[in-house]
Parts: sequence; C-alpha cells; structure tokens
Amino acid sequence: MADAPRESRLSRLVNRRRAATPSAEATASSAFAIARYIRISPSKVRIVADLIRGKSAAQAQAILQFTPKAASPYLLKVLNSAIANAENNFGLALDELVVLEAYANSGPTLKRFVARSRGSASPILKRTSHIGVVVGRKVEKEYTGRRRSDGTKG
Repeated sequence: MADAPRESRLSRLVNRRRAATPSAEATASSAFAIARYIRISPSKVRIVADLIRGKSAAQAQAILQFTPKAASPYLLKVLNSAIANAENNFGLALDELVVLEAYANSGPTLKRFVARSRGSASPILKRTSHIGVVVGRKVEKEYTGRRRSDGTKG
C-alpha cells in the first residue's frame, strides 16, 4: 500500500504561518481565542478540531463535552473563551455564532532521551500545540461560477 506523498517542509511552514492568524474574511465580524504551548500533540488536537469546524457554537460545545479525546477539554476552553470574546467585544449572541476556524499549530518540541541497549539513546519528542478557534456570524459566499443562458452549468 503506497503512502500519500509527504508535505514539503516549505509548504508546512507557509501553511503554519498562514494558519497562525485568522483569515481576512473571518476577522470582519468575528472573535478569536488562542491557547499557546499546550502540552498535547497537534495531530491529536486536529482530529477533534475537525469535528467542530463549521458547526454552531452551542452544537460545538455539546460535541466537545461528550467527545472522549484528550484534546476535548483544551478545545472547549478555547471555544468558551472565543464565545465570551464575541459576546463582550462585539455584542454577538451565542445562538448566532458559528465556528469559522478551528486549528492546531505546532509549538516548540521538548526533546528528551531514553536509554537503550548497548549504551545508545533514542529520542522522545514531547510536542506542544497552539490551539486557535475563530467564531462569528456565518459568512454567506456567493457562487460566482459561470452558467449558461438556459440556467445549466457549463
């Protein structure tokens, strides 16, 4: 079974920088919260973040409360903070909020070593995460695809 091609180091860096700040369309009428240096692997957080992206804020809270993953309490804490920021700073109500973005970027890695046989050592990488959630009103995007004069796609 062939593995999927790995992402290049440069594209990972670019994607990480791009995801470090909320996108331009998300910042118009939205609030965000970021928790930095959380001691959990970003890949574990991304699994849970994928569950709440695009959901309403109340539905995302319910999902996180009943998801049996180690990242759920961290994401719930960041989500609640983003909701509080939206209510206090922008006057948005909970029922009109949607999770626009949920991401987990990698933070600094703590490097440890464990002793192995014959005097060698193996590395242990203790990864950290920067977890971010952006909530706001749902943005309706217009479809700009071309249509034929008879109304069919083309």
